[in-house]
Amino acid sequence: MEEVERYYGTGKRKTAVARVWLKSPGEGKIVVNKRPVEDYFPRETLRLMILQPFKLTDTLGKFDVYVNVRGGGLSGQAGAIRHGISRALTQYSLDLRPILKKAGLLTRDARKKERKKYGQRGARARFQYSKR
Repeated sequence: MEEVERYYGTGKRKTAVARVWLKSPGEGKIVVNKRPVEDYFPRETLRLMILQPFKLTDTLGKFDVYVNVRGGGLSGQAGAIRHGISRALTQYSLDLRPILKKAGLLTRDARKKERKKYGQRGARARFQYSKR
């Protein structure tokens, strides 16, 4: 019987944190918060974003992916899952690291929402100035 191996990666994006487990061998099913990926992410673009690390490394369909993700919105969560998958793939094989690194998938996207400043309407937006 084939031995089951698991690889783990933590992904982050905005305020979303994803814990990703890759199970090898697998048939390519992706489960996000105990729901199929098609149910969790209705937009096709978000699903393509999640599959990007697999397509780059030619490992599409080799793993079953189990994800726990919390915080943020759907876009941030999809980015966090992509980051987690990329990290887990480097655990699987260090040969994949240069490919993922060149595509920028191992870099944590540090962009977050800027805080609102006092005396202003938003982070940078001011209240309307009235001369008279």
